[in-house]
Amino acid sequence: MKPRGMQQTRFAGVGLTGLSLGLSTLLACGATLPPPELVEARTAYDRASKGMAAQLAPAQLDTAKQALSAAEARFEDDGIEPETLDAAYIAQRKAQMAEAEAGRIAADRDREQADKQFKDSQLEGLDKTQAQLEKERRATEATKAEVLRAKDETARAKDDVNKTKAELDAEKKARAEAEKRAAAAMATIQEIAKVKEEARGMVITLSGSVLFAAGKYELLPIAKDKLNEVAKALKDQGYKSIVVEGHTDGRGKASDNDTLSLKRAESVRTHLVSQGMPSDKIRATGIGASRPVADNNTADGRANNRRVELIVEPLGK
Repeated sequence: MKPRGMQQTRFAGVGLTGLSLGLSTLLACGATLPPPELVEARTAYDRASKGMAAQLAPAQLDTAKQALSAAEARFEDDGIEPETLDAAYIAQRKAQMAEAEAGRIAADRDREQADKQFKDSQLEGLDKTQAQLEKERRATEATKAEVLRAKDETARAKDDVNKTKAELDAEKKARAEAEKRAAAAMATIQEIAKVKEEARGMVITLSGSVLFAAGKYELLPIAKDKLNEVAKALKDQGYKSIVVEGHTDGRGKASDNDTLSLKRAESVRTHLVSQGMPSDKIRATGIGASRPVADNNTADGRANNRRVELIVEPLGK
């Protein structure tokens, strides 16, 4: 199977100039063994192609071949995904339907031959014994039973295909709803914070002046309201882990800045946990003034450096 490369997961339907709106995942795939469903589909087609279907039901066998080719292509492109399993299942059922149709045609042919023989036997009745007539009757009954069995299998195969289609439609609907919720969550976050994507994950930046009073680490009332919205949006969106980083400007002692930044990060983490976010998935760390994003020699620069960043590692990364 050829490598998938790097696959991106994005938040659908959200625009942002200069910044990405969804969360980015990088997933590398290596060689993957085919799933049991695809192996079973291959076996079913191989059996059908070597049986009566090649002569008696070539159209149905060709349909099964195309379905198997589609499943193989889906596996090659997407690996073991729900769509691959669905395509493999459909291919298997198509091959079984081709076998069933061939069986039905063979049974009809046998029945017609048996009927002809029976009629001939009536013309030759003086030469037939009662034992021979009974033997032919049993053969005719067996042929009719085989026809009924083939028809039942064909009907069941059609029902399975219809059921698979309904399940696929339901899955697509659920996926669309999940993407809609993720987009709404991202829109909520962007209204109250800066959002960007980096190699380490989605970075949500909250201004320190909005969260804390000067030199303090207790959250302001307005900060709690904003963090409540962030917590709800992240829970709706889903994530693997979050790192809360506290940052300060370059004024003051480095040791004081390290302590203050850590306490501020811990205050944010504590509040997020109080809003129902799992404590084992959130970690706080103090960066101090070691990672400025602007010039500490200007008031605006220092204001940008005083911040709290939430680094969100998305699901599936």
